[in-house]
Amino acid sequence: MSNFIYNSYCVEHPGVVRIYQTEEERLAAAAAPARRRVEYPRQPLLSYLIAGSAVLAVLLAHWLETTELQGNIPMLTAWMVVWTMAFASVALFSTPARRAIRAVRSAYRAWINSRQQAATDERVWNAALQDARLMADLARAMDRQSR
Repeated sequence: MSNFIYNSYCVEHPGVVRIYQTEEERLAAAAAPARRRVEYPRQPLLSYLIAGSAVLAVLLAHWLETTELQGNIPMLTAWMVVWTMAFASVALFSTPARRAIRAVRSAYRAWINSRQQAATDERVWNAALQDARLMADLARAMDRQSR
């Protein structure tokens, strides 16, 4: 007798669930995937823009504190442009950078796994060189794989 029973069939009929849902629940359920796709990219952009405006405000305050407005307006403008470009580039390239990091990480993991598999194959091959039964099993497996 088995203690592990997994039901893979649906226990609720989708039509019955749809009947008992209110109109608002149906609209919310239909709009939820689209809302998740839209909200995620805006959140980092908004935080970067807020941080950038805070940095620009701090720079402006510091500049007004330390200078006497004697022809240093081009310097302030340059600083503001540089910081605006920096935060805009972070905001624009954060998602591609995250994707690139994820791709590099997955490629590194794949390389590590392939190296581990190669080391395991080398150990099995060296053991098969010493044991005729293991070599026969490997020969049969390679023959079966080539068919």
